[in-house]
Amino acid sequence: MGMFARYFVELPLDARIVERALLNDPQSWVPGLAGKANRRGDDLLAEVGFGGEVRVERQVALEFGTPIKMPSKTVLPMRWSAAGASGLFPSLEADLEIAPIGQRTQLAMSARYDPPLGAVGRALDRAVLFRVAEATLKDFLDRVGNAVILAEADKATH
Repeated sequence: MGMFARYFVELPLDARIVERALLNDPQSWVPGLAGKANRRGDDLLAEVGFGGEVRVERQVALEFGTPIKMPSKTVLPMRWSAAGASGLFPSLEADLEIAPIGQRTQLAMSARYDPPLGAVGRALDRAVLFRVAEATLKDFLDRVGNAVILAEADKATH
């Protein structure tokens, strides 16, 4: 029943900088980003005609596991659960990966999720769900990447 989605972005920053920024205190910068990404998913659902069912403002709770350092990358396990049962993804297990590519960094996210149950789950086509999941990940990663780049630019000017 589980489904998978993956998305990645490349950042023009050294991997050590990205790693420091992301692992230092993920709780401080992530919650707002996840909420916005989740709303992006809701907006997409509304576009495909499920607006009334799922259009609920809700909080997203994020929990982080212990970072795993490997030779080629660092992985930050995370779990994302929408407060309230109306969420599109009741919960999503994901790995945020930070991998150096020369002077740049590839930031990737692999997520495993179970489609929601009930009316929305039955009515929604799996392909639509997958598109929404992918867009939610993309939105989240783009925001994370931008937050890191802005934080570094800010440091450089002070």
